[in-house]
Amino acid sequence: MKSIDRALTDAARQLEPSSDTPRLDSELLMAEALNIDRDRLILSPPDRQVPKRFWDMLERRKEGEPVAYITGRRAFWNIELHVGPGVLVPRPDSEVLIASAIEHFGASDGPRRILDLGTGPGTLLLAALDVWPNATGLGVDVSRQALSYASANARRLGFEGRVKLVQGNWAEGLVEKFDLILCNPPYIAEDADLGPGVREFEPDEALFAGREGLDAYRALAPQLPRILDKGGLAAIEIGSDQAGAVTALLARHGLHSRIAQDLAGRDRALLLTWV
Repeated sequence: MKSIDRALTDAARQLEPSSDTPRLDSELLMAEALNIDRDRLILSPPDRQVPKRFWDMLERRKEGEPVAYITGRRAFWNIELHVGPGVLVPRPDSEVLIASAIEHFGASDGPRRILDLGTGPGTLLLAALDVWPNATGLGVDVSRQALSYASANARRLGFEGRVKLVQGNWAEGLVEKFDLILCNPPYIAEDADLGPGVREFEPDEALFAGREGLDAYRALAPQLPRILDKGGLAAIEIGSDQAGAVTALLARHGLHSRIAQDLAGRDRALLLTWV
């Protein structure tokens, strides 16, 4: 046990220059190396030597590679997703979209049809299907690699029969209406200063959206009213400084919007409904 405790302390120290969460990263990597979950590692660490694999993974993390790529998975809401190079790593900030949808539908039966635009590894869509077991969903992404991850995640979670995944450019060509639309589009300006490893490892098409970071919203704005059903909700993630600009883009298309904040109190989503 002391060996593992010392290794975690040492690893966290080594990660301080390259990570905002060095201790958490160290614990996640150690749990993966020991093939146990992080709760067990913290509450009842095994009394054994540190696997060599841990130090190999630590070196990858020191180079900026996301923990989720190293371990191959990432927890989101109440599900665990398999992820890897070529897909956006799910962030806790995006959970505000699911929380906002739960609040919107309240004690009702919830949405029957869910659309996830830019689904990536299925992050928002599969989390929503877990919340509402009677719903079915459609996930759209331009990346075949992302759709491959989404398909594998849907199958592993037992949602394969409730999910359809298609390659496409946002909502182009869709004629169906949906009760719940979820979307985490790219919204980072091309010259933005990002944290270590993000620009180097994660896919550009899931991060960057032109000089102002608004290109995806310009494409989405005229599409959303056509496919959002009456009484439904479209929850769209935004950058923390984009609420005003994105609200203005969407306002001319007939939907009412309000801002939802993440757990840190930052503007994180626009919630769109019919007036």
